[in-house]
Amino acid sequence: MASSSGFEFFQSPYNSVFESVGELTERIKATLESDFGQTAVRGEISNLARPRSGHIYFSLKDNAACIRAVMWKGAAQRLVFDLSDGLAVRLLGRLTVYSPRGEYQIIVDAIEPEGVGAQELAFRQLVARLSAEGLFDPDRKRPLPRYPRRIAIVTSPTGAAVRDLLQVTGRRWNGTDVLIVPTLVQGVGAGKQIAAAIELAGLAPGVEVVIVARGGGSSEDLGAFNDEAVVRAIAGSRVPVVSAVGHEIDVTLADLAADRRALTPSEAGELVVPDAAEVAMHLDRLAQALHRASEVRLRDARARLDRLSQGIKTAIGHDLDGRRHRLDRLKASLEALNPLAVLARGYSLTLAEDGRTLVRDPSQAPAGTLIHTQLASGRLTSRVEAS
Repeated sequence: MASSSGFEFFQSPYNSVFESVGELTERIKATLESDFGQTAVRGEISNLARPRSGHIYFSLKDNAACIRAVMWKGAAQRLVFDLSDGLAVRLLGRLTVYSPRGEYQIIVDAIEPEGVGAQELAFRQLVARLSAEGLFDPDRKRPLPRYPRRIAIVTSPTGAAVRDLLQVTGRRWNGTDVLIVPTLVQGVGAGKQIAAAIELAGLAPGVEVVIVARGGGSSEDLGAFNDEAVVRAIAGSRVPVVSAVGHEIDVTLADLAADRRALTPSEAGELVVPDAAEVAMHLDRLAQALHRASEVRLRDARARLDRLSQGIKTAIGHDLDGRRHRLDRLKASLEALNPLAVLARGYSLTLAEDGRTLVRDPSQAPAGTLIHTQLASGRLTSRVEAS
């Protein structure tokens, strides 16, 4: 049969009416969902998208093929780890067709990482994220106060940890007040309670250090101390924080974020407060050292004073000797100029009648006057008979 346009319509082999695209798509969708039901598949995530709706869209691929996948908001909220491009996963879902584009896709009901558990992957991702923020850096850790006046202990008020801590701190040092901030240390909601208690403890008046403690347990029991809120509360604390969670083999994120880690609550007490006996011994050693140092300094001072005194004596002696020499020279000069010295050599002085005026000319002693003759060892008085 020919059409007016010159083309010949083909005869439907099924003698049926033509379907619309929507009708065909719905028939395919119904067949696909009916025949396949729930599907289990593995692959690698790519083209991951997280719109504001809360749904998650991605492609699941391997070396041979690729299929679109969607995880609705309700299922996405139950994820304990983060999906990312390149992550190998296994998922359970239902095949369906997205009618507007005629594409088949998987509606994901559950998903887990390939080769590692979901909880472990979530933990690794949390560690990586917090490490990238620097919350575990050694450089941000603060020293503990040497003699704290008040400490706060964040722990269960009925557990063994608080008893051990009180016993150790009381035995070692009685100069510190202890404030107990009660909280759950395991179970549902424990992480949020611990974080709130840490914040409250750091803000309490006079508190200089906070201890976060519990008495060990399995890795599941310690789960609250891997909570992100607890880590951020420790890192954001106004005062240093000591983590005393579990035993040596159990390392939690709280241990990594804390300013100091104690293997047990008892060790935390030893780290935070000093030992009074050791302090007393140290003070005795200091007193002895001070006494010895004082004696040495006093001995040195005496030695320096002796040396100084000897130096002064020597200087004074030299000065006196010099003065004596100068005095002797002056004396010799004066003696050389003293007219009495001439008398000692056999000469004499003639003085007028008044006994003071030196007679230098005969006219000063006319006949009949008295004159005095001064000798080296005495004086003679005579009368002039002629001049």
